[in-house]
Amino acid sequence: MAKYTETIDLYSDDGKLLKSGVTLDRISPLVNPATSKIIDLTKRTISVNLGGIQEALKTGKLGKGKIKGRELDLPIMENKDAIVAKIKEMVQVEEGDDTKILEFNGGKLLLVEVPSKRLINAATYDAAITSVAAATTFAIVDQFNIDAFNASTVKAACWGSYPHTQDMEGALVTSILTIPQNNEGIGYALRNIPVNHVVMMTGRNALQGAALASTFETAGVFEMGSAIGPFERAQLLAYAYQGLNANNLVYDLVKANGETGTVGTVVQSLVERAIEDRVITPGKKGSYFQFYDTKDPMLWNAYAAAGTMAATIVNCGAGRFAQAVSATLLYFNDLLEHETGLPSTDYGRVMGTAVGFSFFSHSIYGGGGPGIFNGNHVVTRHANGVAIPCVVAAAALDAGTQMFSPESTSKLFAETYGKIDVFNKPINQIANGA
Repeated sequence: MAKYTETIDLYSDDGKLLKSGVTLDRISPLVNPATSKIIDLTKRTISVNLGGIQEALKTGKLGKGKIKGRELDLPIMENKDAIVAKIKEMVQVEEGDDTKILEFNGGKLLLVEVPSKRLINAATYDAAITSVAAATTFAIVDQFNIDAFNASTVKAACWGSYPHTQDMEGALVTSILTIPQNNEGIGYALRNIPVNHVVMMTGRNALQGAALASTFETAGVFEMGSAIGPFERAQLLAYAYQGLNANNLVYDLVKANGETGTVGTVVQSLVERAIEDRVITPGKKGSYFQFYDTKDPMLWNAYAAAGTMAATIVNCGAGRFAQAVSATLLYFNDLLEHETGLPSTDYGRVMGTAVGFSFFSHSIYGGGGPGIFNGNHVVTRHANGVAIPCVVAAAALDAGTQMFSPESTSKLFAETYGKIDVFNKPINQIANGA
């Protein structure tokens, strides 16, 4: 990748300096070790709801339905240690490799880190969930000497309705990632993570959640070939300023507008900061309108992205509602273009995304709240890396107005992945990695 001489300062979610003078390449998902760890664990780590499997088998709740007469009352939790040992023995490739099983909630929830060799020697990341689902199934069958007529019931609890459905619908063995067949294009896997999952993994912290979402989105943009050549710098700048609070820009804008500000005053603050930092300068003047110029449209785009994040936090934070995020994405950027005569975030694509997003998330269509969207969705995929982090921040600040709350869709991710440092405090980890 290109080497950059320009530097940024990285600040925490509470506005404290973490690392100064970081060259732009050091935050790249291809270079930063903390980001590499996030991506690696996202692919390799599988959640097993062992307590849930015991309850599902007891009631015959398999896949998304219930099958009477197929109940199995097995003391799985009483035999947890033996089952965990069997899973590890089958999943690992070599004794002492990087296979790891973490236990939460008294062993009711497991996080299985599949050995790297399974993914290195596979075409896709499916190798992680298939090996763990198969091992869990066999461990239970073997532990309780289940016969051939009931083994399929155990399999259904672990695998869900697969292969009757394309994905593992209703499975109690789960991954952050969805199956490759559900990715709507090349390189979309890391962008296909629901907003609510990220909200819960970061404990409803708006800036940490935005940073994790921005990391997934940016890594996805690299994966799909949209950060090659000159586009690499554009993506890294947007990631730095919007996602990682570079130069404390997002924090400063929120602090200046948090008490009495509006979307419009955030526009004013951003333009003032951009003039002060010499990112934009006054250009030609019309009869009543002052145009602005920039010699660095990529840096201006990063500032606009940071402003969009700050406006989202100010507006959705004031109302404690996530639904306003689409309107904020649209009108902050519309006002910004009218104020400066310069392109808005992602050169207009955030505004385009916001129009469709308003319709699909809560207008006459009303398909679902913002929390169940992701960067792979047909409505929200167009603004590369800079829309979904704002949605995460809005959903983190929501006080229960969504039809699908993070707690109802993604509680499991708070209790498992949310206990791992790179997932719950990504800003700090990435700064350390830089």
